[in-house]
Amino acid sequence: MNPAKVAAVVDWPRPTNISEVRRFLGMAGHYRRFVKDFSKIALPLTRLLRKDHKFEWTDDCEASFEEFKQQLVTAPILTIPEGNEGYVVYNDAS
Repeated sequence: MNPAKVAAVVDWPRPTNISEVRRFLGMAGHYRRFVKDFSKIALPLTRLLRKDHKFEWTDDCEASFEEFKQQLVTAPILTIPEGNEGYVVYNDAS
């Protein structure tokens, strides 16, 4: 992982309006496939984007924001499979 990009995500300021929430979710969405349960984590932030919902930063929003930042700056750890059982490997060669 590029340290400059990691620092940019770690230092990302807390959003203070809808436009900043959209900007953060857009950046996070680019890495969507690397974040497990992306939509569940994003739910408090996406609720802020509703037109009939007042922009109010709650503890749930803060937890979601911090969880995203943590997920985006943490590299996955690859390990060697353990056990004596067989393994099935699926490959899409298209």
